[in-house]
Amino acid sequence: MTKFSILDLVPITKGSDANTALARSRELIILAERLGYTRYWVAEHHNMPGIASSATAVVISHLAGATTSIRVGSGGIMLPNHAPLVVAEQFGTLASLFPGRIDLGLGRAPGTDGLTMQALRRSLDSNVEDFPRDVVELQHYLKPIQSGQRVVATPGAGTEVPIWILGSSLFGAQLAALLGMPFAFASHFAPTYLDTAIRMYRENFKPSEALSEPHVMIGANLCVAETDDEAQFLRSSALQSFVNLRRGQPGPLPPPIQDFEQQLNPGERQMMQDIGQVSAVGSPETAKQSVESILQRTGADELMFVSAIWDHDKRLKSYTLGASVMNQINNAPACPIEEPRITTDERITA
Repeated sequence: MTKFSILDLVPITKGSDANTALARSRELIILAERLGYTRYWVAEHHNMPGIASSATAVVISHLAGATTSIRVGSGGIMLPNHAPLVVAEQFGTLASLFPGRIDLGLGRAPGTDGLTMQALRRSLDSNVEDFPRDVVELQHYLKPIQSGQRVVATPGAGTEVPIWILGSSLFGAQLAALLGMPFAFASHFAPTYLDTAIRMYRENFKPSEALSEPHVMIGANLCVAETDDEAQFLRSSALQSFVNLRRGQPGPLPPPIQDFEQQLNPGERQMMQDIGQVSAVGSPETAKQSVESILQRTGADELMFVSAIWDHDKRLKSYTLGASVMNQINNAPACPIEEPRITTDERITA
């Protein structure tokens, strides 16, 4: 059985604000828990006018507090931006508030531009070797207190929050294999090294106290609607956002437009094709075929879906249909397909 989960960038849509984005993510995680999604992660980005998840640990607490069983975590925390002890304390606190439900995904990218990175870190005197050392140090803080240990994460020590290594290249795959940790690949926007990274991870995996055998999760774009044409139309919001970012013009998630890719130059169209290799976009039947193809290609243990849709109700429906698709693939009881509305008590309005 393939697990299925959600990566949420907490998108700020054009015409709304961060308050609305956070309220909508709360509504989505409540629905995701009902639909049987395994985990719900949010990502650390900074100085991005279209993303409201910069204070990632705070957002995780907001979302976990609205649910009772779904796992909530980071996809990820950009560890070079933080001291390992601070991360251990933050996630140790989360684990104390929500026992058995917190995940800690770690990445080594800045999650922002160079100027903002300087504002975050104050010093850029680091190298590629710092990340593995910081991961090991963070693991140490989350383990039970050792005799003579002088620096203790409180809360944190003994919580043993599950740590994932995230990556979009071969570096993360090598490190996750060496440390015996679960590995998540960002194939929803950087699929180039997907096959090589998975193979490298599995072939070099060393069992650890945390994990006895390799576990692979891959990111996949999801946009499911009643028809292929509608899904392609809704998907144009995410594509516009990506192109705007590459043009150095990041902003809120824009409304969808017809035939967006036809308006791009040849290089940009090729870029759209490249980043969309791991995607399930279309009607439920089309999405099912796409997901089955992804699973056949990768043998992934888990899929983490990313669905950036401007219309919030359409986004909720995409994840509802996506869960139904996964239940069909897993031969599990089908999700009831109905309007994915939340009760008045559960909804927060801006």
